[in-house]
Amino acid sequence: MGLPDMMLAAYLTELGGPERIRIGHLPVPVPGPTDVLVRTALMAVNHVDTFVRSGGYRTQTPFPFVIGRDLVGTVVRTGEGVDDLAIGAKVWCNSLGHQGRQGSFAEFAVVPRERLYRLPAQADPATAVSVLHTAATAYLGLFRTGSLRPGETVLVAGAAGGVGSAAVQLAVAAGARVIATAVPEDFDWCRRCGADVLTDYRDQALPALLAEAAPEGFDLWWDNSGRHDLDLAVPLLKRGGRIIALAGMAARPVLPMGALYTRDASIRGFVISNASAADLAEAAAVVNDLLATNRLISRINGTYPLTAAAEAHRQMEAGVKGRILVASDPDPG
Repeated sequence: MGLPDMMLAAYLTELGGPERIRIGHLPVPVPGPTDVLVRTALMAVNHVDTFVRSGGYRTQTPFPFVIGRDLVGTVVRTGEGVDDLAIGAKVWCNSLGHQGRQGSFAEFAVVPRERLYRLPAQADPATAVSVLHTAATAYLGLFRTGSLRPGETVLVAGAAGGVGSAAVQLAVAAGARVIATAVPEDFDWCRRCGADVLTDYRDQALPALLAEAAPEGFDLWWDNSGRHDLDLAVPLLKRGGRIIALAGMAARPVLPMGALYTRDASIRGFVISNASAADLAEAAAVVNDLLATNRLISRINGTYPLTAAAEAHRQMEAGVKGRILVASDPDPG
């Protein structure tokens, strides 16, 4: 059976709020020589998707611009230069909708072969798509940028969120000890992810509690919450400690400079959008190993049809707990 000429898609003709998302039909894209055409099944909504849509995170958005970054789907056509993926293969991607690449929120998406990975046969598609962005972000942030080593002590602030909980899981899997901050109703979830000590970030005694939990200090400080209380963080670092900054685009924290440089400490900015194809492939290999052995867990808040993409974005911006999925295929399994 041949492919259709048109596809349903969620797209923009201008940047702005969720109300700018249009649902309609666009031509099915044609893969180039080193591209793959994927029939999408499931996608996930990420915070960065809302930043790109609103214009808060500037990148190329050729209009009409299909939104979305992640997908799980099936290969339906390959470019003439792609000979290692069969039609019908289950695959995933987590780097569309950026730097001029059209997004994933459509019935079909073109993906560069170097950014497309096989989905392990053992992996549940919904679980997989819910962790593709978060787990890859956690991997690159912890190990490429954060230089995490076994036996080190990590603070994960905002540990109950998607990236935060993935960071907890990957750090623990690598042999690190994780102290996490969250609200008490999320403590059980964070413990399931492997956190060793849980602390309410609103507790007035937080500095003392963290000092007690890590009396020798923290090797790595990962603030996924975006609050960036450097007056709290820097004095609790070990010598050579690292702070990973990857959230809080509007934050303007006070920096205790003396406490930073006398510890040989550093603050390292990181966004997965800047990762190279080689970086992403390295992360994908780790993510696939964890998916194949059922060692990644995620909280899924709900799954919306493609036609409700705007509402999915609204829910993400409202701060709902758990991952938000979008389905283009009524039977994504």
